[in-house]
Amino acid sequence: MDNYDYFHFTLGPVQSFVAQARRTRDFWAGSFILSWLSAVAMREVEAQGGEVIFPAVDKKFSGWLCGEGQGKEEPRQGSVPNCFKAKVGTEFKPEQVVEAVHHAWRALANEVYVSDLRLLQFPNKVKTEEIWKRQIESFWDITWGIDSDCSGNAVMKQRKSWRTYMPPPEPGVKCMMMDGWQELSGVESPNPEDLKEFWGSVRKEPKGMKSDLDANSKGEACEWLSAIAFVKRRFVRHFENVNVEMPSGWKLKGWELPASVPSVTYMAAVHWLKKVLNGHDDESYKRFYEATTHLVEEHPEWDSNIDCIDKIRCKKKWKSIDGNLFFPTLLENRNLYPNQTQAQAVIKALSTLRKEKEAGAISPFYAVLMMDGDSLGKQMRQVGLQQEITDGLGRFTKEVPEIIKRNNGFLIYAGGDDVLAILPLEDALNCAAELRDYYQLQFVKSKATMTLSGAIEYVHIKVPLSKVLHDVHTLLDDIAKEATGRDALAIRVWKPGGVPVQWSQPWHVVVQDGAVVLNQLSEQFRQIDEGDHQFSNKFFYKIRERFSLLNPGSEAEKASVLDHDQAKKLLAMEYMNSGKSSVTSMLQAENIVAPLLEQCRPVYRDKKSQKLKASQYLLADGALLVRFLTHKGVAQ
Repeated sequence: MDNYDYFHFTLGPVQSFVAQARRTRDFWAGSFILSWLSAVAMREVEAQGGEVIFPAVDKKFSGWLCGEGQGKEEPRQGSVPNCFKAKVGTEFKPEQVVEAVHHAWRALANEVYVSDLRLLQFPNKVKTEEIWKRQIESFWDITWGIDSDCSGNAVMKQRKSWRTYMPPPEPGVKCMMMDGWQELSGVESPNPEDLKEFWGSVRKEPKGMKSDLDANSKGEACEWLSAIAFVKRRFVRHFENVNVEMPSGWKLKGWELPASVPSVTYMAAVHWLKKVLNGHDDESYKRFYEATTHLVEEHPEWDSNIDCIDKIRCKKKWKSIDGNLFFPTLLENRNLYPNQTQAQAVIKALSTLRKEKEAGAISPFYAVLMMDGDSLGKQMRQVGLQQEITDGLGRFTKEVPEIIKRNNGFLIYAGGDDVLAILPLEDALNCAAELRDYYQLQFVKSKATMTLSGAIEYVHIKVPLSKVLHDVHTLLDDIAKEATGRDALAIRVWKPGGVPVQWSQPWHVVVQDGAVVLNQLSEQFRQIDEGDHQFSNKFFYKIRERFSLLNPGSEAEKASVLDHDQAKKLLAMEYMNSGKSSVTSMLQAENIVAPLLEQCRPVYRDKKSQKLKASQYLLADGALLVRFLTHKGVAQ
């Protein structure tokens, strides 16, 4: 096109839609729908003769939108960012792109409503229809601008300063997933009986509804959702039926999606499950499995597709049981399992299985991984770098699903420079390092300075998922990027009582000689323990006390009480005096504590000089994180 402008598009709200989740499937669903709607907007731009120039168009996702993907593996994760820019002609109609997004969203919501709610009989049905229409019509916040400037900085800044996103006031009882939105029954005050009556009738009939809506120990409905949350929870059952003509005349089609997304309890148990399923004698696992079938009939992890579990040759139903059934503390919960006689039988079978397989206790922790490119906007403002950055990000995004898969994770989203996934505790660090290496590799020959920061939350299965999803953004932005200075990794450990450990370091401290130092240290201490955890516990708990001697007395003081070599010798002596260790010489002890000491001294990038500097302070969180990884969060 000879005469053209640049169209800049952003779809939101992102955080309130994606991060508000009660299950991992809600988390995935929000990300998928947002990505799908962004892809619809891109396709509408192309239908009007425009050309999306950033990010690179995901041809596979775009093809499936139009029904051109049959015979190929369907997209299962979101891969399209919520903002893009395109080159458009003078006849381009931006309002038509906005309408395309709303049209697709209404079509999806209508499939859910017609299939799940329209034919049900319940009081105040008119009220429910009013709530549905109000919420579906008013949810999305779409911002766009057209400018001759490719960067779009001025026009989008001006556009976002106009406050046009005004969701309607929401009366009544509020949704249990999406904060502030009214739930669908229309009950004006929180009357449990009226709520149970409405949601009980919803829960009775449609396909998969009993597993999709929570019930209490008596089998009564106990989860109330808004229209938006209901679409998130149920869209996967109906997505393949979407078939609607769009404003520009092209047909939008859905495709079949798996209803199973790995639960956090299943993800926490992955490596333990791998160990017990890999044994030669399967009788003990068979007895455990049979005990679970008397308590729970469903197989919610049927399509979870965790790589190391998929490779095990055994009955699929053995791999697919509810993740809760691996944890005695959950089995003892009468609200979850009122039949405690059978629950205790499962606990007994689980205990026998652990002994016969020598499998030990199961870690109650899993990992949430988020990664994001550093200063991408600044780099993209350089016109000469835009194409090579776009191409590099396209190559990175294409490979991310395979990297997550071989690290036994479940990918929530990968688009541009963003990655979001859940993984077993054991795999998260290596996965983050592999993603960072592959990202860097895409720009080896580029003049752009491209780096990737990451955040890992190690989360106890009892911590609400929504709290963690909000927090991981803060960990990435405020700690890995702002405090540490980018090109860094930040980690938090979330236990039910709060956050006992927080740690962050630049990547050159995290990875040395091609290996993740924290993993090396945790494996080293795991081998040294030789089954006696009291030795390492005593050493790690004393570290905080010892560091108070090594740190400067105040911010004004320039140097530590002891220099690095003296600090190393002191910790080495503490190590040797801690108990049962095979280490017999100071030199051996110093070689063990030296890399641990390095992980405990924060390194950060100075904002003025951009040079890396090591802090004068030693923080015990590095050592406590090693201890956590050594024992995988299992209480000792």
